[in-house]
Amino acid sequence: MIRHGGMIALRLDGFWRGVLIEGPSACGKSDLALRALGEGFRLVADDRVLIWASGGRAWGRAPDSLAGLMESRGVGVLPVSAVPYAPIVLAIRCEASPGAVERYPVGETLNLAGVAVPLRPLWPFDPAAPAKLRRGIEYLGAEH
Repeated sequence: MIRHGGMIALRLDGFWRGVLIEGPSACGKSDLALRALGEGFRLVADDRVLIWASGGRAWGRAPDSLAGLMESRGVGVLPVSAVPYAPIVLAIRCEASPGAVERYPVGETLNLAGVAVPLRPLWPFDPAAPAKLRRGIEYLGAEH
């Protein structure tokens, strides 16, 4: 399965934990990923994510032709040190405005290759968005 979006990962407690970032074109997915890289995350995939299930988990990686590359609007396609693959423990749906994000979101999930992954809305330009991703991985993705 291929999804339009990006994926980043963070190493916690000795294991990589990935976040799938989805939303319409030009909504801020790559901007959010780029800011998260500055907070210790690593790129897994930008623009397209190959997803499969194994061992009861959803996993993601970049297509071979896009591995280690990230588009930065206004700068171009840049090489980035990337993680080859990681389990997806959290999915983010980028929202168009801060007001579109519920204060207390319902415990929604996203079906990825038959695996239910916690799905949360996020405004990608929120200055605290990378910290929210870290907290989401620590708490929502802890059992994955």
